[in-house]
Amino acid sequence: MKEQFEARMLRIFFGESDKWQGKPLHEAILAKCQELEVASAVVYRGIEGYGSSTRIHRASPWKFSRDAPMVVTVIDREEQIAKLVPHLDAMVGEGLIVMSKVEVLRYTRTATEPKAS
Repeated sequence: MKEQFEARMLRIFFGESDKWQGKPLHEAILAKCQELEVASAVVYRGIEGYGSSTRIHRASPWKFSRDAPMVVTVIDREEQIAKLVPHLDAMVGEGLIVMSKVEVLRYTRTATEPKAS
């Protein structure tokens, strides 16, 4: 089954070393998305990047410090995203949040359709 609708996409950029209440920020954001029943959230760990500090952040297996760039992408209808944003305002101390309107095509199996193995 195919469904098409307009939604919002958030991309939240920050550093891997960022924390919220003692836990990694990406884990805290995912937990909040799940709690609010947001439709989709995915965490990406970058290879290299920089933000407002203009300091290059790198993922390196040779360093003991973990400061790779991180991005969490969140997609849901505007009402659900509006519930999430105030929490992100509190959680993201330094970073960038990009919000855009997107057209979503969601594909789902019907009850009678067998799952691919």
